[in-house]
Amino acid sequence: MLELAHCPAELRPTLEERWRQWCEAAGAERVEQLAAALSAPQAQRALARSFVGSDFFVRQCCRHPDLLPALVDSEDLGLDADWMRTVDEEAELDRALRRLRNRVTAEVIWRDFAGQWDIPRVCRRLSDLAEICIQSALDWHHRDLAARYGEPRDSRGRAQSMVVLGMGKLGARELNLSSDIDLIFAYPEPGETDGERPLENQKFFQRLGQRIIKSLDAVTADGFVFRVDMRLRPYGDSGPLVSHFAAMEDYYQTQGREWERYAMVKARPVAGDRELGAELMELLRPFTYRRYIDFSAIDALREMKGLIQRQVRARGLEDNIKLGRGGIREVEFIAQAFQLIRGGREPALRERSLLKLLPLLERDGHLQPGVAEGLARAYVLLRRVEHGVQAERDQQTQTLPAEEHCRQALAYALGRDSWASLLNDLAAARQLVAREFDMVIAPPEDIAGPSVAEEWQGFWGSCASEASREVNLQSLQRAGFEPAEAALAPVADLHESPMVRSLPNAARERLDQFMPLLLAAAAQEAEPLLALQRVLPLVRAVLRRSAYLVLVNENPPVLSQLLRLCSASPFIADQLARHPILLDELLDSRRLLAPATAADIADELRREMLRVDPEDLEAQMEALRHFKQGQALRIAAQEVTGALPLMKVSDSLTWLAEAILQQALALAWQQVTEKHGEPEGASAEDMRFAIIAYGKLGGLELGHGSDLDIVFVHDANAQGVTGGGERPIDNLSFYTRLAQRLIHILQTRTLSGPLYEVDTRLRPSGNSGLLVTSLGAFEKYQRQSAWTWEHQALVRARPVAGSGRLSGDFERLRLDLLCSQRDEQKLREEVVAMRDKMRAHLDKGNKGSFDLKQGPGGIVDIEFMVQYAALAWAHKAPSIVRYTDNIRILESLQEAGLMSAHQAAHLIDAYKAYRSEGHRLALQQLPGVVDGDQFKAERKTVSTNWQQLFG
Repeated sequence: MLELAHCPAELRPTLEERWRQWCEAAGAERVEQLAAALSAPQAQRALARSFVGSDFFVRQCCRHPDLLPALVDSEDLGLDADWMRTVDEEAELDRALRRLRNRVTAEVIWRDFAGQWDIPRVCRRLSDLAEICIQSALDWHHRDLAARYGEPRDSRGRAQSMVVLGMGKLGARELNLSSDIDLIFAYPEPGETDGERPLENQKFFQRLGQRIIKSLDAVTADGFVFRVDMRLRPYGDSGPLVSHFAAMEDYYQTQGREWERYAMVKARPVAGDRELGAELMELLRPFTYRRYIDFSAIDALREMKGLIQRQVRARGLEDNIKLGRGGIREVEFIAQAFQLIRGGREPALRERSLLKLLPLLERDGHLQPGVAEGLARAYVLLRRVEHGVQAERDQQTQTLPAEEHCRQALAYALGRDSWASLLNDLAAARQLVAREFDMVIAPPEDIAGPSVAEEWQGFWGSCASEASREVNLQSLQRAGFEPAEAALAPVADLHESPMVRSLPNAARERLDQFMPLLLAAAAQEAEPLLALQRVLPLVRAVLRRSAYLVLVNENPPVLSQLLRLCSASPFIADQLARHPILLDELLDSRRLLAPATAADIADELRREMLRVDPEDLEAQMEALRHFKQGQALRIAAQEVTGALPLMKVSDSLTWLAEAILQQALALAWQQVTEKHGEPEGASAEDMRFAIIAYGKLGGLELGHGSDLDIVFVHDANAQGVTGGGERPIDNLSFYTRLAQRLIHILQTRTLSGPLYEVDTRLRPSGNSGLLVTSLGAFEKYQRQSAWTWEHQALVRARPVAGSGRLSGDFERLRLDLLCSQRDEQKLREEVVAMRDKMRAHLDKGNKGSFDLKQGPGGIVDIEFMVQYAALAWAHKAPSIVRYTDNIRILESLQEAGLMSAHQAAHLIDAYKAYRSEGHRLALQQLPGVVDGDQFKAERKTVSTNWQQLFG
């Protein structure tokens, strides 16, 4: 009856014999029933491949003759195991688990060889099977033990449940046909059971764990369910079988090793209380994923791979498609290297499934275009061959068969024309994997060849030796370090410092690798000594966090970028020394030096904040600070490299501040409304509250390290109260607390320092006034009580965050106030008087120097002329106060015919020149005072215009 035409001749005897075995076991009636279903060529092909490719499958079909017809007639037999809850006897449970396992294993062999299910679906089904079996065994044995000893409870009487973590392929839902399952057992808290014969929770759960293992692992007449491996638990075989959460957290924090981080990447709760499982995973997350980009993990992966390669050579495992060159393990290492290195900063990379992770790595630029797809194809082929090898006898093997007959059977079962065809495809796949593995895992020197740093290794080792002093000084002089003594002294001090002497071995090895690289790279800079001196404080700062040294050691271009930027700016060097986590910004020079728009910055910040637990205020505040520092570093790098001109630098710093204010306000709103509810008519979309920027922020002229001058306004009903919260308060108190919370978020000094210093003294009545003012009160104050200098400040005021509707109302009010007609003579006198007062108190210049900001003919003189012109003439030319930045106001004055093109151009040029020099000095951490011979032409131009305007 069975059509054999499509089966290779050499395999037909095997097929005929196995078919005969099933026919005898099934009986004539079942064979006849199956005949109709086997009339389709696809069904015959599936049967032939399964019978030829798997002796285990044939044996299961013979033991359970109804299985084969069921597989032919259905698309999925499912995983129903609810009936196990009614099992009374342990032996009956164990038998049911094994029969379910055998049936599901046989089905996935059939579906795979028939081409009905792809490898991801096969792996998911096997993983789901494991979870059901573990959970069924846990439930049955927990009930049985609880009936004898009572329910385990903590010190407060709450019932305790075991949590089972699935590691490795089970955790990633990538279980293969004959895989072990790596498990870790845990429970929440110590305590004891509440029965007549109480047990400590530790003993209860230990017995539960032992029983689960026995139900799954023991070999009976029905076989086994899964081989259980518990060696990944804390302390391995020498540790307790089960641990409570606090003990596990303590172990991983104090004794966890790098390879255990690798194992924990795929960890997932697979049985027991899932909420408690999620809680445990959160406790362990800081161990697995560092908050910084952590290249130290790659050394552990190299060591593991080296060990595996030695085993491969010693045991002749070159044909092992898991452990051999270009095998499954290398694909996994590629993906998990990026997870361990970057998963702390990029939560998306915590994805456990390799096939889902690879496209994410390519999307984020960690893999070259096209590599993810190539690795995925190779991985699927390797896993399919692995399944084919294991399917023959349900044995845990990844070694390609040596016998010709077995090779032909494997190729045929996998739908290939010949063994040679399959082997060629495998060779191509393994070659691709090996190449990409080397790119990711191989040490940089293995890829780049011998390093010029080798000549500096001896120098670093002998730098503190008096006997080698002259030789070392000559080496420094030849390399351009002048004076050589100034380079040798700090390097020798570092080498001999108590901190370096007390470093752990691993950290010392990283430093010993880094210093020759640093010296070699510094010698290539225009000013080697300056470069070295500016980077050494960073080295000292990271000695106890040597993973940062690994980041540089693993990425040679980062060191060049680091030296270049630190040489150009001590501000950048200082920021990196204070916040070494910013080093990861140097990894991608294209991103570092690519200017961003306001929308880019806001979108990137929103994405960063989405990665943070919305309930964790401390983490949110740290995320804001790290984002600000990273963006500020990028902007400074773009400025010193010339990628960003002066005006765009200020724009970028302003956009950054606006984005952070918007996010910080959203956080403050969430916190205050959770406690007090919302004012009537207010919502997160329209808070009836706005932040008004003054000064440099308002004028889009922020510099590095600028404070934020801001004022808060609202337009809610002053007599109203909040609703929906635990503690309603009046609206004015609500908005005051909102502003206070916002200032707290911005100014609090966390581990990463403050976000911004905030100055709110420009609000109505200054420090003696209310922190938050209604728009109506703001208008009344401006019309009736404000000083002239407060109207000058209004020229640079603009809304930057909060209610869009209220911001629009403020804009209209601002224009109305600025366009009011004023007595020009009185205005001129008051502006000049204020300027004279400021110069007397604030000018830091003298006969031989010039204060860029406060000196005569400096920045403030230009600003006061602009503000006077805006206040004096806006009533007849409202267009001159549309903008808040000085340059566009000067351009508007020209367009309105109120200032000559010649005059406006000279003032704009002078203003840009002053600000450019001010920015340069800020990046050099120098005061804004220059030699008196500088900017003479600009100062004369400004002073002449001042005299023309004010007399």
